Amino acid sequence: MGEDNFKPALLVVDFQEDFCPPNGSLAVPDGRAIAPVVNSLLKLPFATKIATKDWHPASHVSFATNHPGASPFLSTTTIANPHNSAEKLESRLWPAHCVQDTPGAALIPELEADLLDAVVAKGTRPDIEMYSAFYGPFEDPGRVADSGLAERLRGAGVTDVFVVGLAGDYCVKCSAIDAAAEGFRTVVVEEGTRCVDPAAWDRVKAELAVAGVQVVRFEGPEVERLRIALAVGYI
Repeated sequence: MGEDNFKPALLVVDFQEDFCPPNGSLAVPDGRAIAPVVNSLLKLPFATKIATKDWHPASHVSFATNHPGASPFLSTTTIANPHNSAEKLESRLWPAHCVQDTPGAALIPELEADLLDAVVAKGTRPDIEMYSAFYGPFEDPGRVADSGLAERLRGAGVTDVFVVGLAGDYCVKCSAIDAAAEGFRTVVVEEGTRCVDPAAWDRVKAELAVAGVQVVRFEGPEVERLRIALAVGYI
């Protein structure tokens, strides 16, 4: 990281009750255990610290309960771009989760949320699956369901984005890939995430590498350089 051009942001993705054991409807194995790493990063003086929240309507297209005969985790559905019916994707179906204004949509209490600068809602449209914190997966004739996150980061002068949260094989991965595509140097802190399918992590790391996203260790040299740079005021 170039100290003369280094203004990092921390992005905490979907660290919500429904994604955490023991009671989350879509609990990520060991998901709650990342809290100490996330909170340690939150205590560093990033240029900005932003959390995201899945904030789904009860009618969300990703819920198996909204597709008669479907089973969560096992079934899929075809989702079409609302502005271009030719653009389609096959999407996995989930248990209902992070429904607006329910306890499951809340950030977990272990998260030191008072250290955040903002919380960005995602997945608010019933007809679009939105893993990325930036926008939905459709591209033609333009990005659909833009959360405004990229604009917010650019407005803060951010150059680098450090990503943690849940889940590593879905929303963390997609958010990191889109951050890199938006031109930010992007890093995922490995101990700060867990996967819905833990065995998928090696594949996910390979996908991130192809997209130009670096995966680093919390106690590794990259995060130590981050600590030093922030401590001496290179922001």
